Amino acid sequence: MDHEFWLQRWREGRIGFHQDAVTPWLREYWPGLDLPAGSQVFVPLAGKSLDLAWLAAQGHEVLGVELSSLAVQQFFDEHALVPQVSESRYGRHYRADRVELICGDAFGLDDEVLAGCAAVYDRAAMIALPPSLRERYARGLYARLPAGCRGLLVTLEYPQAEKDGPPFSVPEAEVRQRLRHDWQVISLARRDILADQPGFLAEGVTALDTVVYRLDRRA
Repeated sequence: MDHEFWLQRWREGRIGFHQDAVTPWLREYWPGLDLPAGSQVFVPLAGKSLDLAWLAAQGHEVLGVELSSLAVQQFFDEHALVPQVSESRYGRHYRADRVELICGDAFGLDDEVLAGCAAVYDRAAMIALPPSLRERYARGLYARLPAGCRGLLVTLEYPQAEKDGPPFSVPEAEVRQRLRHDWQVISLARRDILADQPGFLAEGVTALDTVVYRLDRRA
């Protein structure tokens, strides 16, 4: 799986991972992070998620990164926003109404651009990556977020042999193993969602849980 895989999916409109409503777990658990107004929230592999606008409506400054320019353009178009556009070594930046999306490679971000992030919200990034890239993702991106950063991580768990990812199954043991050096990981909820996912049922998946974690970056 490479960049072209995701760019092609956006070109073809094969974006079943996009939700047409704000993630319920975000509404339920985000307030518990107790972030000050104006805090910057990092959203990796942001797509055109409605969660971006929800976070901005809570008074946060949202910093997302997304590979597909189509996704970025569609986000601003669908929210009737005209972004200011600039360039940097990270890619092309689009900004409007508390949301800044960098059209570029998440793995190209560094400590400097992430230094102001007080929080991270990951609903569709970790589960989008195969195991080989999840190791790089945890060590190369999560490890760059500053001390004191806190956030929510939402994953899926299912018998991986029953379905080809993405999205991939990311077991709790793996989450804890990959983040253990830098983050405190607290499991907030685990819920069976198989009955609500006809695509998984159609592929013969026999069990499907979503798991929500709170993350706190150690000093």
